[in-house]
Amino acid sequence: MSAEATNPVSEATGPDAPGRRRGRPRIDLRRLGRAALLGATAGPAVRDRLPDAIGHVGEAHRAHHPEADLAVLRRAYVLAESSHRGQFRKSGEPYITHPLAVTLILAELGAETTTLTAALLHDTVEDTEVTLDQVRREFGDEVAYLVDGVTKLEKVDHGAAAEPETFRKMLVSTGNDVRVMSIKLADRLHNMRTLGVMRPEKQVRIAKVTRDVLIPLAERLGVQALKSELEDLVFAILHPEEYEATRALIAGNSGADDTLGAIAEQVSGLLREAGVGAEVLVRPRHFVSVHRVRLKRGELRASDFGRLLVLVSEDADCYAVLGELHTCFTPVVSEFKDFIAAPKFNLYQSLHTAVAAPDGAVAEVLIRTHRMHKVAEAGVVALGNPYNGQDTTAEQPGEDGERVDPTRPGWLSRLLDWQQSAPDADTFWTSLRADLAQDQEITVYRADGGDPGAISLPAGATCVDAAYAQYGEAAHTCLGARVNGRLAPLGTVLRDGDTVQPLLAQDTASGPSPQWLDHARTPAARIAITGWLQAHPEAAKIPAAAPRPAAGVTADRRSGARLRAELPGTETPAVRPAGCCTPVPPDEITGFVVRGGAVTVHRTACASADTMRRLGRSPVTVDWGDTDACRVTLVAESFGRPRLLADLTEAIATEGAAVVAATVEPPSEQRVRHTYTLQLPDAAGLPALMRAMRDVPGVYDVSRARHPASPRP
Repeated sequence: MSAEATNPVSEATGPDAPGRRRGRPRIDLRRLGRAALLGATAGPAVRDRLPDAIGHVGEAHRAHHPEADLAVLRRAYVLAESSHRGQFRKSGEPYITHPLAVTLILAELGAETTTLTAALLHDTVEDTEVTLDQVRREFGDEVAYLVDGVTKLEKVDHGAAAEPETFRKMLVSTGNDVRVMSIKLADRLHNMRTLGVMRPEKQVRIAKVTRDVLIPLAERLGVQALKSELEDLVFAILHPEEYEATRALIAGNSGADDTLGAIAEQVSGLLREAGVGAEVLVRPRHFVSVHRVRLKRGELRASDFGRLLVLVSEDADCYAVLGELHTCFTPVVSEFKDFIAAPKFNLYQSLHTAVAAPDGAVAEVLIRTHRMHKVAEAGVVALGNPYNGQDTTAEQPGEDGERVDPTRPGWLSRLLDWQQSAPDADTFWTSLRADLAQDQEITVYRADGGDPGAISLPAGATCVDAAYAQYGEAAHTCLGARVNGRLAPLGTVLRDGDTVQPLLAQDTASGPSPQWLDHARTPAARIAITGWLQAHPEAAKIPAAAPRPAAGVTADRRSGARLRAELPGTETPAVRPAGCCTPVPPDEITGFVVRGGAVTVHRTACASADTMRRLGRSPVTVDWGDTDACRVTLVAESFGRPRLLADLTEAIATEGAAVVAATVEPPSEQRVRHTYTLQLPDAAGLPALMRAMRDVPGVYDVSRARHPASPRP
């Protein structure tokens, strides 16, 4: 594969290429290499000036931080250049060009001085004689921490596990300081830009890791500027034909900017007349975005090759712009999304809409403040140093001696928790890719008010995931859950804002079934369940229970209560309770004559009785006679646990009922159905009996039997 085919950004961002973002020119690596070598022999730099090779980094840095002290960058550059002197990249440039390019990427995103210092030195400990202690002595603990965080583990020590274990180390370091991952993303971006000199098979391997791990991390950290370019580079390597087709499509639609530009002028004029100060820009789509839109819509319109970006000063102005657009243009309602009121989990905030111009052209519009735009492009890089002293709590060490990062997102906290349980590199690597594939989050809340009250989970998470997120390995005994106060199976998919209360069994010896893996979405749950099943192989061999038969056993026809019916002109008819509603005293009842002259008695509110009335069947007067006793069949639904049958029987006996017959069906997904035919001395005690049975731990429902059951042998 040629260098041109594997370096799409150099093509896509050339001076005349379509869709090029306006901004600082791409650095010339060969010129940088020569400047780096010359800078090594030049005299002492003038105070507050950097050597020519890094002067552009200082300019980019001062554009975001006008008061930044550049002296530390000068010292870091001198150490990096001298330590890398004589080393060359496979492309032929002096190696110093790589840390320079990584530092420039971060400087243009607005990174603060400490991050840029570590970026200049990020390969010194790994590839030169410079030690971490030397970096710490000369530049302080923070720079040393960042450099150590991105330093790879040696293959000689870890073998094939070196790459996944390096990522594990890097992510753990990121949990304490998000700037570690910022440097890694910039490092991978520059390596991907110059990947064309590698063997094709190595290009593919690196591109796949970038696709599966680095791009999702860039998305989660909100660094869209890096994510978009990484996506295009990976697209060119893994899908060269689709990439070339997309590149040709963009090149063949040079008039797209004119179409969007005309709409942008209309929007600018509209906002000026409304007195809303705003900057309206045409924002070209990157290659992968154009490819996705083409797959979604088929033939593309000129306005599909970009979007309008409206930048304002205040949050309220965003909604003012939205109101003007929807008033003066025809809005596409299905395209509206409010990520200001409900930000994405990666800090992203913006209003998304689409409007149709009078000529029929449809333009997608992004509306955000300048601050939102900076965060949308640079993500965590735009947050600066979380330990700059503005928040005194951020500088305090945690219980384990590490600093607590107030910017740590929920997904990162979950990742740091489950990675501790990943027993080996393969499990960690597989789980990491699966976790990062979840690109949306939900928040659920604990019903017991415990800490933390809010739990972040990936979209699609179930009650199983919530149980392990709350209780860790104690969730092995989970029997079910209450979601928003209602009982729900463990496989119930949770929604954003749900309140969840996992129900744990008292028997600590019980554990999960293999079917739980079908419901688990988080690595923490899957690793814990898999570990328990491996430690208890006998549990995995238990065959799944047969499908549960339809619920219900008909009431015994000798109900214990004397039913009486009056049919004029006939002998006393046979009377029996209906199996569909099993009436017992003191239910309100009605009767209907059936074949053979017998009378079937229903509860007045029974659906079958309503059907008979609609069919024109005349009801028969029935009553319970003189007895208060009754026989009834109850069905108890419960979670399986030891002594459940004994506790239910005791509750029944306490209420004065006698068990005539009982049936316990085989457990299914740790749920058990008990069917009891009971003789009550007084029908008025039935509600109290059912309440007592529901109060037995593990029982979540008690109801009257409604359908005939197969006769027992």
